[in-house]
Amino acid sequence: MSLFIGIDSGTQSTKAVVLDLEQRKVIAEARAPHALIAGLPAGHMEQHPQDWTGALDNVIATVVAKIDAARVRGIGISGQQHGFVPLDAKGEVIRPAKLWCDTSTAEECELLTKKLGGAKAIIRRVGLPFLPGYTASKILWLKRHEPANYKRLRHVLLPHDYLNFYLTGNYFMEHGDASGTALMDVRKRIWSKAAIDAIDPRLADWLPPLSASDGIAGKLRPEIAAKYGLSSEVIVSAGGGDNMMGAIGTGNVRPGVVTASFGTSGTIYAYADQPVVDGQGEIAAFCSSTGGWLPLLCTMNVTTVTEQVRGLFGQDHAAFAAAVDAAPAGAEGLVLLPYLAGERTPNVPDGSGVLLGLNGRNFQPGHLARAAMEGVTLGMNYGLNRLATLGAKAKEIRVTGGGAKSPVWRQIMADVFGVPVVAMVEDEGAALGGAIQAAWVLARQSNPRAKITKFTEGVVAVNEQTRCWPDKKRTALYRELQALQDKLSLDLRGAFALHRRLAG
Repeated sequence: MSLFIGIDSGTQSTKAVVLDLEQRKVIAEARAPHALIAGLPAGHMEQHPQDWTGALDNVIATVVAKIDAARVRGIGISGQQHGFVPLDAKGEVIRPAKLWCDTSTAEECELLTKKLGGAKAIIRRVGLPFLPGYTASKILWLKRHEPANYKRLRHVLLPHDYLNFYLTGNYFMEHGDASGTALMDVRKRIWSKAAIDAIDPRLADWLPPLSASDGIAGKLRPEIAAKYGLSSEVIVSAGGGDNMMGAIGTGNVRPGVVTASFGTSGTIYAYADQPVVDGQGEIAAFCSSTGGWLPLLCTMNVTTVTEQVRGLFGQDHAAFAAAVDAAPAGAEGLVLLPYLAGERTPNVPDGSGVLLGLNGRNFQPGHLARAAMEGVTLGMNYGLNRLATLGAKAKEIRVTGGGAKSPVWRQIMADVFGVPVVAMVEDEGAALGGAIQAAWVLARQSNPRAKITKFTEGVVAVNEQTRCWPDKKRTALYRELQALQDKLSLDLRGAFALHRRLAG
């Protein structure tokens, strides 16, 4: 009669779910918000790690009050990827964590790229390029801009690793989340000496040893266990990044399943048995947190775009959806290039939003709303097509995030992607993935051959009432619009760079 707690610590909040393994369902949930640090310069996105631990305490206390605490056997943590948590020799936080969405380290990326012989050389040696989102450049930023803080640095952790450390007192890092640091050779699953030395050879001693994702980070510290009312025998599993845990929570643990998350940003990822390295660096060659690999694309502009258009016309979500549904597919020739915050996939950091095809007929709120929804979905499809060229082809796409809740958007997804799209019964996929991983990890202590699929089957379920099938005529139309959007993106890159200089 075992219960497992899954945690998802994101940019905006921390969520907890409790999985009853016998009933194979979630029996309790909780959420607590936390915020970005306000007033930072443009491009700087930071949070206080103590805000994460405060929210963690909150949600665990809330769900434990709803269940039989004596039945809890394990906890699994999902956390926002790439964030840099710098700790001193005593394990105390030196400064706020720089997050995945922090873009202040572009210069550090250029320095590291040059030092290692260019982007293609880095991909050959590490598996993915240096990008501002990844952790490596954030460490070099600290060295260059805050030398006093850097002098104190003795431990480097990612956000989910820091929560594991808070719960167990152990410094631990597993392959999945570590693969997003740009410090790990993703093919061999070892730290890259070349990448580390490009920053500081001493960094090798400040990174935890790499561990397999089916390992145990530790058991609850006695004082933490007492605070939560849990046994000190409760294990904390390896955990992983939010995308890795989201893969588990959507059953994306075998080839052929593809997950798409339509939130503030967008991600699409697929499970692979072998490394999937993109020579162009557009698809991230991540490892999974189940022993495989997780090729992933990330776009920066999804619900941020649709929400801005919705707010522009003062519509609630129902009115916005109705306006999109009333406009024809293709918005009568109106195309939105949705790069409001630049873009990561395709890599257009200087990009901005562009509307093409405005005329007297389509200059309407509904057409603009539909163009926004179609534009961000075509942006996701750019990456999905790139995944397909690398061998990860979708037969079905399981969708999560805010966009997944919209029937009209799910139909647009199906028509753009050209495959069936379906939402999940439990939408908190990353938190559920953490709970499932904890159950799997505990089982493997007595049965090393226990498979993760044994724990996803019967727990992870799609909501068949949400399934949307592609319409052939609309899919053909969107293929043409995809070609137009891709060409527009390519042709305007020089203009984007010029515009950025002129805009200051």
